[in-house]
Amino acid sequence: MTFQAAGLRRAFGSQVAVAQADLTLTPGRVTGLVGPNGAGKTTLLLMLAGLLAPDQGAIRYQGRDLAPQRLRSLVGWMPDTIGVWETLTAAEILTAFARLHQLPTPTARQRVAELLDLVHLREFANTAAHELSRGQKQRLSFARALIQRPAVLLLDEPASGMDPRSRLDLRDQLRELADGGAAVLVSSHILSELSEMVDDVVVMAAGRTTEPLAATGNLWRIRPAGQPSAAAEVRSFPDDASAAAYLATLIAGGTLVAEFARAGNDLEALYLASIEERV
Repeated sequence: MTFQAAGLRRAFGSQVAVAQADLTLTPGRVTGLVGPNGAGKTTLLLMLAGLLAPDQGAIRYQGRDLAPQRLRSLVGWMPDTIGVWETLTAAEILTAFARLHQLPTPTARQRVAELLDLVHLREFANTAAHELSRGQKQRLSFARALIQRPAVLLLDEPASGMDPRSRLDLRDQLRELADGGAAVLVSSHILSELSEMVDDVVVMAAGRTTEPLAATGNLWRIRPAGQPSAAAEVRSFPDDASAAAYLATLIAGGTLVAEFARAGNDLEALYLASIEERV
């Protein structure tokens, strides 16, 4: 049940925003979309969400071309701009989107309650959007993207404005959604956080996408107690179990470990290498 974009192109007058974009999203996997400002990422996401028609190319699900209306029903879309109705409450906004997706009233009521719990906004259900903080609005926007249980989830800078606790929740929630069968695409400039949640990375530069790169997330930073930060060792492990086994060996051998954490520079290295190849 793959979701594919093939040969997408979009120009605004003489300005070509997306020149050649090819992308495959697979259920159960989280894909990162990274690239410099002006690379065409948001334009690509708008086309994938069915909100902007491509000049060329096709978007397919299960091998079939999708009409915009079908595309919008299939895809959950969280834009980088929050875009809420300021005078409506959090519950009213989610209910409105449930109605737009033609959920029956009892189903919509239950779904709204579930999502308010998911994003920790139940106590703000009857609070007008203009009274919410930026982070709360961002969580509301995330809930809105999930209203119809989308098969494909597209997120543009989803962690922007969120506090550290909410960012951790978002990471775990995206993994749970993927494990539940959704295909997830996340665009973000925060590479250290992105490296902890994605399985694959697509780099976009000058309106063109690369072939997917493996975001291994297998580099770990290790620092014994009493050693300066500069003395930390960076090791690669094939999986989490191997990293945990190595940590257990260190501790059993009497090493006092002050720091044992993922190193975020693996994704940064992939990104920089890909951009350099295009210069």
